Amino acid sequence: MMTTHPFWQTIRTVPDFPKPGIQFYDLTPLLLTHVRAVTDALIAAVPQDELAQVEAFAAIEARGFVLASMLADRLDKGLILLRKKGKLPPPVQRQFYELEYGQDGLEIHAETPAKRIMLVDDVLATGGTLRAAGQLCLDAGHAVHGALILLDLPQLHTELPWPLYRVLTA
Repeated sequence: MMTTHPFWQTIRTVPDFPKPGIQFYDLTPLLLTHVRAVTDALIAAVPQDELAQVEAFAAIEARGFVLASMLADRLDKGLILLRKKGKLPPPVQRQFYELEYGQDGLEIHAETPAKRIMLVDDVLATGGTLRAAGQLCLDAGHAVHGALILLDLPQLHTELPWPLYRVLTA
């Protein structure tokens, strides 16, 4: 069920995209007009004592880059990019994960110093990408303090192995 958060007035819902039966939530209009409010809402979603422990935001490609960049700038924290496989120069660490139609992978620079991180992405649906991102960060020596999501679709995923912070729920 959607909350009555004012962001819903700006988010565009596209039925049957990218395939029949999927309801796509287009967050780009929200980012066009409400960058400061989105940043404020993301920060407010995480308990301040927890946020104070985070040294860097681990951004999941691609829209997670936008959100994590806004947070890193505002809070003067580091930014770690988790890229789709083949997009980073070596050396990298890689984590593969299953999609409903195949397999994909995420990579991180293998030489990134270990940090206390918060995963950041735009939408949490099935959780496959987020779980892979968390495992990749753990394997690279980072401590995962949680995941921060702009929009959570809880009916599509099971519980995650770390705290989940969200702004919106659909």
